[in-house]
Amino acid sequence: MVATLLADDFHVVGWELPGHGGAPLGEPFTIAELARGVRAAVDRVLAHRGEPDGRFAYAGDSVGGAVGLQLVLDHADRIDRLALIATGARIGDADLWRGRAALVRASGTTALLETASQRWWAPGFAECAPDVTTALLDDLCAVDDEGYAQVCDALGDFDLRDRLREVRRPLLAVAGSADRATPVASLRELADGVPGARLVELDGIAHLPPVEAPRATASLVRDFLANASARHTAGMANRRAVLGDAHVDRAIAATSSLTLDFQDLITRYAWGEIWDRPGLSRRDRSIAVLTALVAGRHFEELEFHLRAALRNGLTRDEIVEVLLQAAIYVGVPAANTAFGVAARVLETEV
Repeated sequence: MVATLLADDFHVVGWELPGHGGAPLGEPFTIAELARGVRAAVDRVLAHRGEPDGRFAYAGDSVGGAVGLQLVLDHADRIDRLALIATGARIGDADLWRGRAALVRASGTTALLETASQRWWAPGFAECAPDVTTALLDDLCAVDDEGYAQVCDALGDFDLRDRLREVRRPLLAVAGSADRATPVASLRELADGVPGARLVELDGIAHLPPVEAPRATASLVRDFLANASARHTAGMANRRAVLGDAHVDRAIAATSSLTLDFQDLITRYAWGEIWDRPGLSRRDRSIAVLTALVAGRHFEELEFHLRAALRNGLTRDEIVEVLLQAAIYVGVPAANTAFGVAARVLETEV
């Protein structure tokens, strides 16, 4: 249901664990190998959309969240941000997963029905939504036994607690207050360990927030993703309006894996926030920018911001006045070079 609720706003792509939901069973795997598989699947989708180097956001619950964390650590150049729900950098311990894998290989996934019904949702939910919980337990019974056991083996070896500080993407951690499998402390560890991460706790919800609270979960994910998308959209519009399409197109064409994050940063924060504030006109902001660039001796950027200043309404004479003012307050040598840059620009633009 969460995917349906998000589908009007985002291109939602789902994936299945091996041996689950009709997906074929393969060789044993690690969480890192699952992450590579997800990356490859999304790459195919993006290529079909004509965006072979595009970035994507990721949201996942439980094992899906573990895969998301591995994904952002191993493939950071492709991830924009991620929402991790009812999961952790370490879920349970190796003995728990070895025991569960052995149980399923011996007795099948039906041996997990009682445990699942106690841990997947909070008390009372099964009575309120029997069709939902029955369908989920039926799905559990339909999972290939070896496929489930392989997931257990992978989780037994999964532990990224020592790498959380390496995450450099916006992260939303969503915890259920009644979750026994990945308690609030597990999500708090994520939020505390990842710089700038945010923790949200859903009261009275257990291990499957997308099932127990689909609208709340979808709203959290939508807001988390849309805020960044809106800033980027506004930033790109401002950037093009001020610097011109030709300049921005050249910058985008020159973007590499090395500069991708920086281009995203300046689009969202410089152009999507500061240049989008109502307190100063674009014309006034150009005056401030020209002065700052002269003061910092950033003459290469001064050249295209002089063109931007003209586009924002400054006249040739006003630009001269700005540079004269800068000469007094930031230094004659810097202003002298700035006048040389301005002469080249004004000769071609005015």
